[in-house]
Amino acid sequence: MKFEHLVAVNDPMNPLIDTLTREQLWRGLVLRAEQPTAFIPHLDQCEILERDAGSLKRRLSFGDLVIEDQVYLTPLQEVRYDVPAQGEIAASNLRMIIEAPTNAMLFVRFCYDDGQGEHVDEANAMYDEFKKSAYQEADTDTVRILRQMAAEGKLDDSLLN
Repeated sequence: MKFEHLVAVNDPMNPLIDTLTREQLWRGLVLRAEQPTAFIPHLDQCEILERDAGSLKRRLSFGDLVIEDQVYLTPLQEVRYDVPAQGEIAASNLRMIIEAPTNAMLFVRFCYDDGQGEHVDEANAMYDEFKKSAYQEADTDTVRILRQMAAEGKLDDSLLN
């Protein structure tokens, strides 16, 4: 299943939300990669196995389920998560792309590929719709958490360098 959607970060039509800078958004997306337990329910632990310029290799523990993945960082543009096939888990990936169609607008495009292709049978198609809904909710939560972190000053440049 391939699936993508946009989550608005800054919307000039909604004056009730505080705006984030591209840099704050970027720092927040990097924090999500480095400290995912603050963003992903049921994630017990994240261990950074390797850190190179522009990438992280991680081990994620969800109880007895352990998944290793690779995260690629393209500064101020994109965070890509690649999960290689492991055991019963198919290879998959997630891309979080920062988009700014105007100076006043800022979005994150979430692009999922679960490595399974499109399902045509009714039961699996319904399951795909459930996953899409769960992805959208999780991604909206990610932006909500980033807004909260920004409001608390946790995405300020001085705190991260």
